[in-house]
Amino acid sequence: MAPIRRLKRVAASQPGFLNLKSNSGAAGSPGGRRKRLNKNKKKNWNKYSDINDVEGFLADVRLQERTTGGLLSEKSDESLFFLDAGPPKKAQLRVAPEEKKGRNGKASRPLRIDLILQHDSLIPPPKDVLAYQLPNAKKLRRIAQKAEQLAAKGVVPRRQKRLLNRQPLDGTAKKAALEANNNPERAYYDIWNQESKDTSDPWYLQQTGKKRVKRPVRMNEKPSVLPAVEVIAPGGSYNPDFFSHQALLQVAHGVEVKKQKEEDKIVKQLAVNREHFPTEETVFREQVEGLVEEEHEDDAANEEEEGVAVGAIVVAVKKTERQRKKERAEKIKEQRRQAHRVRSDKRQQLFQLRSIKTSIKQQEEDTKEKQIKRKRNQEAQKAQPRRLGKLKFQPQDMEIQLSDELAGSLRQLKPEGSVLKDRFKSLQKRNLIEPRERAKFKRRLKLKYVEKRAFREIT
Repeated sequence: MAPIRRLKRVAASQPGFLNLKSNSGAAGSPGGRRKRLNKNKKKNWNKYSDINDVEGFLADVRLQERTTGGLLSEKSDESLFFLDAGPPKKAQLRVAPEEKKGRNGKASRPLRIDLILQHDSLIPPPKDVLAYQLPNAKKLRRIAQKAEQLAAKGVVPRRQKRLLNRQPLDGTAKKAALEANNNPERAYYDIWNQESKDTSDPWYLQQTGKKRVKRPVRMNEKPSVLPAVEVIAPGGSYNPDFFSHQALLQVAHGVEVKKQKEEDKIVKQLAVNREHFPTEETVFREQVEGLVEEEHEDDAANEEEEGVAVGAIVVAVKKTERQRKKERAEKIKEQRRQAHRVRSDKRQQLFQLRSIKTSIKQQEEDTKEKQIKRKRNQEAQKAQPRRLGKLKFQPQDMEIQLSDELAGSLRQLKPEGSVLKDRFKSLQKRNLIEPRERAKFKRRLKLKYVEKRAFREIT
């Protein structure tokens, strides 16, 4: 209903509209009663408001802008009026050379269809704001301003530096790649070489991600400085020198003595002292303990409870103002005494410059000695196996023969040890694998012994 009423109201407001209804009782009739309107309500603004004068003014403004390109009140007199100086002269009646002429010598006029499609409004088309917007324009403007500031200071950006430091493309490599295989003067190519011979631009390979990552220097370091195969001492030969063999026996003896000391230490720690064994007297004391002195303990407990009860009613005595002032003064005196002592110590140090320099020099020497010792220990630790797992590395037993077991030739030599175990221990010692133990086999099901029928027949 509301749109119908609005249409009726707009039609009634148009000029020349005749109302066919009787206007008896209308608001404008002199004899009728005036209709009361409440214009405070928003729904009555358009319904009972006359805006014909405003719409006419806006239509006039739009017409002036469309025909003259703006308001006539804002135009100058020269643009609105011209001076009529009479008929034009003959020279001015000549056609301009740039105008095209038809076959009959008249200037060609545009077609009617072109005139219809031509834009006849003097209002310029609205500016397309989206056509001038750029993505990330604010960010790009800030980057450009920063680049201008750096260029004014003479600072070259990092990207520009990398472009300037690019190595020029080598043209000889491309020529070598295009050479024929039957050319005897072509470059030598090693098929067993680990490094690939790449002739592309390194900058292009780096930016496209095709270049191999540079291997860290730390990964080229060996986990241990020990050689893969350790050469045994001269005394371990099948026909060694006497003194070399005795020296190797001495080393083996030291290893066995060390093992024996460790075993004796464990046995000594686990040994039980006979003095700690209980006797009949100590057993009887433990049995009767607490039965004789029970009454004395009860009395002592009662006295302690009474003492606690009495001691809990101690009231703290409040200090007077005089005592607080005295304590404050003593505290200030102590602070001044400490400050005076610090100043006197600093003045006294002026007369001890020689001894202070000597002590500083001694400290520097001690620091250098500690650094040298620390580096020496670090170098020694490189040859020792590290703790890589929960187990500690146990060195392999020395493979050595006694003096009566030596053989004079390789035919009589008895083989000792295992090559596989030696290599396994070498890997552990060089920190390539962690120390391990053989997995213990645990049977899930118990064995069941069954007596066969044939066995029963025999017995």
